[in-house]
Amino acid sequence: MRLPRALRALLFRMLYTIPVVWLVVSIVFLLIHLVPGDPIEQMLGEGARPADIAALRHTYGLDAPLGQQYIRYWRGVLHGDFGRSLRLNDTVTHLVLARYPYTIELAAAAVLLALALAIPAGITAALHRNHWQDQTLGVVSLLGLSFPGFALGPILILLVSIKLGWLPVSGTGDISHLILPAVTMGSALAAILTRMVRTAMLEELGQDYVRTARAKGLSERTVVYKHALRNAMIPVVTLVGLQFGALLAGAIVTEKIFSWPGIGQLTVSAISNRDYSLLQGCILAVGLTYVLVNLATDVLYFVVNPRIRG
Repeated sequence: MRLPRALRALLFRMLYTIPVVWLVVSIVFLLIHLVPGDPIEQMLGEGARPADIAALRHTYGLDAPLGQQYIRYWRGVLHGDFGRSLRLNDTVTHLVLARYPYTIELAAAAVLLALALAIPAGITAALHRNHWQDQTLGVVSLLGLSFPGFALGPILILLVSIKLGWLPVSGTGDISHLILPAVTMGSALAAILTRMVRTAMLEELGQDYVRTARAKGLSERTVVYKHALRNAMIPVVTLVGLQFGALLAGAIVTEKIFSWPGIGQLTVSAISNRDYSLLQGCILAVGLTYVLVNLATDVLYFVVNPRIRG
């Protein structure tokens, strides 16, 4: 029995992720081992005896040939074992899983905030092309792109938290702790998505099916939101999938500014301590998440684009 064409295409896309995952794991392993410096010597200090250094290096398997370490690392990855942290004396899996939900929560909040701002703003700009609404939203979008996270974050802390006292300065807790970090991460994405929604809506509103829908007497709200917006969201879905990986990478700066206990702070700590195993686990978690998000984006195409299903 032959599978439907769309299902076969989706299964092939899932199979394509296998070599990508292999490449991500391999690159993470090799890049970490090319970093100069010996984590064992740094851990024990300059006055450590060579016998102690050799013993601890053997304990962590760092004295084995690189190929053997690679095979051992893959064996651990397949069993969910990424080794132990050199500094924190805990398993990498436990440390990453304890911090990872905070980063996903922050990235998801930033994406939702960006979409909530960009979709209505982009539609408004498209419906009022070259009018004051379009020009104002264009200026606001430009301002959103002009402020990087490392500059916007401290400004929000000084203005909203310290001067006005509306929101907490840092840390985690209820939703009030999430607002400022989400705004810091999502502002630039909202600006990008606003321009994308505007461009896509302008293209769709000029299509024949929109003119036909209007000629049938459908309300403007139905034409815009039920017909044009659904097709306009296809490039937006692509951009969100691509930008999600950038959000995870940008979370390192945002988490540091707001003392958010996510994987970004853990990565910075691992880098400063030359904690190879922990750094590998953090980078691998971000890389695999990016691969899975892109796969989910392809799956979502089948929902929003009937032409692909056909």
